[in-house]
Amino acid sequence: MNTITRKITTLRKAVAEATLLVSSADTIAAIQNGQVPKGNVFEFSRAAGLLGVKRTSDMIPDCHPLPIEYTAITHAISDLTITVTVEVHTIYKTGVEVEAMHGASVTALTMYDMLKPIDKGVEITGIRLLKKTGGKSDRKALQHSVKCAVVVCSDSIAAGEKTDLSGKAIIAKLEGWGIDTDFYQVVPDDAPTIERTALALKAANYRLAIFTGGTGLSPRDITPDTLSGLVDREIPGIMEAARSYGQLRTPYAMLSRGIAGFAGDMLVITVPGSLKGAEETIDALFPHVLHVFGIAGGEGH
Repeated sequence: MNTITRKITTLRKAVAEATLLVSSADTIAAIQNGQVPKGNVFEFSRAAGLLGVKRTSDMIPDCHPLPIEYTAITHAISDLTITVTVEVHTIYKTGVEVEAMHGASVTALTMYDMLKPIDKGVEITGIRLLKKTGGKSDRKALQHSVKCAVVVCSDSIAAGEKTDLSGKAIIAKLEGWGIDTDFYQVVPDDAPTIERTALALKAANYRLAIFTGGTGLSPRDITPDTLSGLVDREIPGIMEAARSYGQLRTPYAMLSRGIAGFAGDMLVITVPGSLKGAEETIDALFPHVLHVFGIAGGEGH
């Protein structure tokens, strides 16, 4: 079973379809007139389909148990074809396409079982996913590349006493979202140096600047304090999302003082200096935070 611990919770939907073909109009008439010996085909199969959706993780080994928040099962008749449509919603870390398809298959199998005593030619002709929404698949592609910088703020790393891990991890994660880091630098926890670096990046038309380190509570943790004066449009929700994500994983996430916002046209994001804190912040924010560039650039909402 794949890990989903790094994923964020979003509204996810899926619609699946199954089709049955019966061999005669008499079978359709029996369904519509309630004359199938085993009972009401649509109601029995709908109930079975609902159970199928809910029990997917019990039958498909690699599927995660998840909260099913909505399921709708409908039947449509066209000549000798019966189409079953199953729609499933959840607010969770992973999608519900398998749940929708499993529900459609169980619904169709129940109909097959109920109809075979009166129609030996009934068959299930197809099961397929029609659509899904939610998660990273919803992210709109950027219409242009984002000029990106990663700055590590640390006295010990700048002095060569420690090796940078968080900055390199951020760069690797950004590459996974198609973002190349054009500038990488280690600076000490020194306010004038951090400010000069940020102003130079802004002047060089960088659109994304991620500063890692100095977001905690020690006397030398000054990154947010230094950059707050340069941020003219703060976006509190970015750090609220990061801290909320982190709080589910460690109770100390609430101690991070990171800030985020625009300094001119450059989005500034400050993240913790620890490897785990930096990785979790990037996992919490990307790729969804990239939507700000479309909004700021007038590319739509």
